Amino acid sequence: MKQQSKEIPPFAFDESSDLPLWVQLRNRMVYLITSGFYKPGEKLPTVRKYAADLRIAYNTVNKAYMGLERDGYVTAVRGSGVFVNDSNAIMKPAPEVDALVEEFVRGCLENGMAYDDIPKMVSSCIRRMKKENEQNQR
Repeated sequence: MKQQSKEIPPFAFDESSDLPLWVQLRNRMVYLITSGFYKPGEKLPTVRKYAADLRIAYNTVNKAYMGLERDGYVTAVRGSGVFVNDSNAIMKPAPEVDALVEEFVRGCLENGMAYDDIPKMVSSCIRRMKKENEQNQR
C-alpha cells in the first residue's frame, strides 16, 4: 500500500522579506519537521502538490526540498518520494558557531539595529561575499 502524505498546512509568504521564496518555504518546512508536524519516516507531499497548493513555481519548491535534503532533514528516494529523517540525522551547528551567531546578533542590537534588519544585512553581506569569491576564482 502506498504511503499517503499529509495535507499541506496553510502558509503565507512574506513578500517584503529579503529572503527568497524557496528559503522562506524551506524554513517553514524545517519548523514543520522540528515541531513534529511531519514525523521521522513520514512521506512529504510531492513537489508538484506543494507548488500547486501554494501557487508557486515548481522550481521554487524543488529548491526548498534540495535545501532540506542537503541539511539532512529529509531523504529523497527515487521513485518513492521524500521522507523525513530522524532528528539524530539532522546537522546541528556546533555550540561554538551558535555562540558566534548569538554574539553577532547582540552586537548588532547594541549598535542600534532592529531584529528584522539583521537578516537583511546578513543576506546582503553573503551575496557580496559570494560575488567577490566568484570573481576571485576566475
